[in-house]
Parts: sequence; C-alpha cells; structure tokens
Amino acid sequence: MTTDIAVERGGPDLTDEQWLRLLEVRATDPAAVGRAYAARRRPDRILSERGTLFLVAADHPARGALASGGDPMAMADRRSLLARLLVALENPDVDGVLGTPDVVEELLLLGALEGKVVIGSMNRGGLDGASWTMDDRFTGYDAESIAASKLEGGKMLLRIDDRDPSTAGTIEGCAAAVSQLAARGLVAMVEPLPYHRSEDGTLTLLKDAKSLARAVTVASGLGTTSAHTWLKMPSCEDPQTVFAATTLPCVVLGGVPGPDPAEDLASWGQALTQPTVRGLVVGRSLLYPPDGDVGAAVAAAASVLRTAAGSNPRR
Repeated sequence: MTTDIAVERGGPDLTDEQWLRLLEVRATDPAAVGRAYAARRRPDRILSERGTLFLVAADHPARGALASGGDPMAMADRRSLLARLLVALENPDVDGVLGTPDVVEELLLLGALEGKVVIGSMNRGGLDGASWTMDDRFTGYDAESIAASKLEGGKMLLRIDDRDPSTAGTIEGCAAAVSQLAARGLVAMVEPLPYHRSEDGTLTLLKDAKSLARAVTVASGLGTTSAHTWLKMPSCEDPQTVFAATTLPCVVLGGVPGPDPAEDLASWGQALTQPTVRGLVVGRSLLYPPDGDVGAAVAAAASVLRTAAGSNPRR
C-alpha cells in the first residue's frame, strides 16, 4: 500500500522506517522535539565560505498555500514534502531551511538540520485565498522561541497594499519582531511585497522597480535597529534599481514557479549579481520541478548562485 502511494505521488520518498518512526515519535514522545532542538549542531556562521546563503523555503503549507505547478494539493502530502526537503538539504551548497515550527521539528527529528542555518517563519495568519489574506498576523515562531530553540533567525512576511487597512497592523507587527530579534542578536529576514487589489478583489504582486524599491525602503526602516535585518525580495526586470535602495543584505526569493524553470533560473541570476544580494531562498520551484527531479533542480540553482557569486563586484 505504501509503495502504491509513493508511485502515485511521484518524486523522492521517505523509507517506511523513516516515516513510521517519525509518526511513532510524534505520538509517543513529544519531548523528543525539545531534545532535538537542544542537540542540533549549529552552523559556524550564516554565510558560506563564498559569502552566499542558499535556503530552501518550506513555510507555504502553514498559510494554506498548497499548490505548485498544476497540482493544487502538491504540498498537502507531508511525507512527500519532507522527502523533497531531505533531498534538497543533502546538497552541500544548500545552507539550510526556512520553515514553520512543524516542518522544522520534523526535519530535526529526521536528523536533517545538523550544521544547517535554520530560519523560523513567524507570521502565517494571512491564509491563501481568505478574505483577510493581507492580514499577515503572527501565528508561528516568535523571537523568544527562536532564541530558546537556538535558531539563527526569524522570517516575516510584509505584504503591502495601500488600500488595505490591515497592512498597517502587519507593519507594526514586523517592526516589533525586528526589534525583538535584534535584541537577541538574531537575523530578522523581512519579505516586503507590494500588492494591488483590483475592483474584483484579485491581488497582484507589483514587480515594477518603483513599487519594489518603495517596499525595500519601508522594510529597511522597521524596528529600533536594522543591524540584524535581511531583506527577501523577488527578482525583477530592473534589479539594479530595486537592490540599490538599501545597504542591507538581501536574498532573492523563488516565488511561484513559472512554466519554464530555465527562465526562473535566468531571472534569479540577474538579481544575484547585485552587490547587496547574498543568496537565494527558494521553495516550490525547487521542491516540485516539472520533471520531478528535485536533486537536479537544486543543483541547477546552486550553480547559478555560484556563478553569480564569482561575478559579483564584492569578490
């Protein structure tokens, strides 16, 4: 029965032993999670020896965003998601993961986060498709739990819609989180995304240079200090203008995968050559590639990052 499910799902899979052991621990030994946090070997630094950071993102399900490609339920299968994450994390160029507590803890129990950078996702309350989707309340990690769990930092989503009053509350919540993380010497990774809501309610991510640069400047000024703030931004047609709007370290987000993985890679490469850009944070584009080969998709992204790092004016 297990084999049949794996075939229908496609892609990498956990062994029965791994999966059943994880389920057993979840049901019978909740204290194992705390022990795993405490025992994890932390990385020596955030940036790799090349001065780059490559993280795999896995916080989409907590916001109810389960679709990838043409499959509306792709990320709903937890066994498949974890197997794909294990493949990605096995690549030595992948520095770590960005995830919500449930996913991070499952990866810890599977022994996949030794020496890896772990960024805890903090606000997932703006559920995908909900009428309140822009109200990105804090429902995951907070600064205190990130510090207690010995993670390297926290990530927060800051969607900006000038016509939605709930944006103000998200800005305030993100500012508080930036301050609280900084007070503990932890990375605050802010993802500022400008949106426009049309008359029919459709939300569109604005990727023009003016809108993105404005979002960068808003995010850069959050909190009582920007000393530990990183920005997570989408690639765009004018990355020079957008990434010149800050001195803060930036990472390029993968976003919703396009129909052509090669185009996604080329777009990331343009942004990665900017002096303030330090790396990639990619989720669905790498975990659910059209051909199902997660290892090859991760390797291709790592190659783009290596090439861009070699041509970056910082080097």
